[in-house]
Amino acid sequence: MGATLTPRQNSGGKRVRRHRRHPPAMSEINVTPFVDVMLVLLIIFMVAAPLLTVGVPVELPETAAESLPAAQEEPLAVTLTADGRVMLQETEVAAEVLIPRLRAVAAEREDDKVYLRADGSIAYERVAQVMGALNAAGFRDIGLVTDTGGPTLDGTE
Repeated sequence: MGATLTPRQNSGGKRVRRHRRHPPAMSEINVTPFVDVMLVLLIIFMVAAPLLTVGVPVELPETAAESLPAAQEEPLAVTLTADGRVMLQETEVAAEVLIPRLRAVAAEREDDKVYLRADGSIAYERVAQVMGALNAAGFRDIGLVTDTGGPTLDGTE
């Protein structure tokens, strides 16, 4: 004798279906991958940020002046090295083509701010000549870059 299976019926004679219960949808966001990606990006930017500064080695004079606020565009930097070379960002520029090159750069920029970095051993006359060239090229906002920690000239250090 074999047993036959018949579907369950309720008292009214209708078949009763059993539904599988699906687990409820998860309403929580897993932020672990997001945090991992953000930490990796943070490390990348921390390593790359020092490399984005102008890379011409110069011994800047020390002053008691406060630093200037950051600009919207990448700052334009002109550097006078200890051996008298003029560098526009990281590219050496001959003195006779400095003003035309600066005018071309000024035409492409919204901001007329330029930072002048000069080695402390450079004569003031040479620094003044380069400042005059910057002014002749259309840059009216010239910031002199120095290191902090210099004398305040008021008797305190």
